[in-house]
Amino acid sequence: MEQAFQSLLSEIHWSLLTGVILGSLLILGKAADWLISAAVSLSQRSRIPKVVIGATIVSLGTTTPEVAVSVLAAIRGQSSLALGNAVGSIICNTGLILGLSCMLDPPRIARKIVMRQNAIQLAAVILLVLACFPWPAAGDAFTRGGQVTQVVAVTFLLALAGYVWQSIRWARERNPESGEGEESETDSVGVIVARLVGSVALVVVSARILLPAVTESAVRLEVPESVIAATLVAFGTSLPELVVAATAALRGHGELALGNVVGANILNVLLVVGAAGAVTRGGLSADPMFFILLFPTMLLLMLTLRVGLLPGQDRLGRSYGVVMLVIYVVYTVASYYLDAGG
Repeated sequence: MEQAFQSLLSEIHWSLLTGVILGSLLILGKAADWLISAAVSLSQRSRIPKVVIGATIVSLGTTTPEVAVSVLAAIRGQSSLALGNAVGSIICNTGLILGLSCMLDPPRIARKIVMRQNAIQLAAVILLVLACFPWPAAGDAFTRGGQVTQVVAVTFLLALAGYVWQSIRWARERNPESGEGEESETDSVGVIVARLVGSVALVVVSARILLPAVTESAVRLEVPESVIAATLVAFGTSLPELVVAATAALRGHGELALGNVVGANILNVLLVVGAAGAVTRGGLSADPMFFILLFPTMLLLMLTLRVGLLPGQDRLGRSYGVVMLVIYVVYTVASYYLDAGG
């Protein structure tokens, strides 16, 4: 289906292609606006903190592209690509998306909730690295790489079930800060959830239309293929998170953006890696580049975020956003040159 759409785009006139891009951008922006409104309404109506809404319902919807891409890649035998998509999305979510969100609107830190979600995120990424590491021959990590076995992937899916169950329990906790200073919501929870689900679907679909259209435009403008791969394709599956987080930050709901990023990172490990690894007997392979660049960058970003959430700070400040953006830019440049050198 996706290849057929890309083929169709390659044949249409520039005017129609421009119309597809502008239309997709318009729908994407409006859908993101509706999504944030619905998420804030759900927070008001249910008294569930916005950071929790972002870390569960919103992140589950915006992670859909990563799940689809990684599972399909694994089925086709491209296991390294499947794992790379998940790890790359975590790096993009934290470095680019959260970095930009912090600069636009430094999110407030609901200490108990954010630290709890961040602890789960940190545990998930560390477990992923440990699961990939070739323990019997540790020296092979930088020369031959490692692997996420099918058994470990299934374990991730079981952990996901536990995380969802626990998140539901936490969501039932009443929080006096939720909805503070905001107008009460009159719609029923069912109506708001329907609006939220519909908005997420529009964000994901419009993002999946926009990316190939922009890629086709870049090809027609004779932008080098390596540049397209290092930019558009690299964060293409994270586009829904990017738009949602930026919209949330611009509307003054930075904590919703923070929750979306943290929740998406947890799901990238437990759901994306779990589902992709579970459908292949050989699991997912991690080539040496994971241990040379991807895992160190991912862990450095997690450490930066952890420091930014230390006690004594009520917001994740702009300075941390700058640091995370710099790390992402350095990672992008390094990955380009290492790939070219390889």
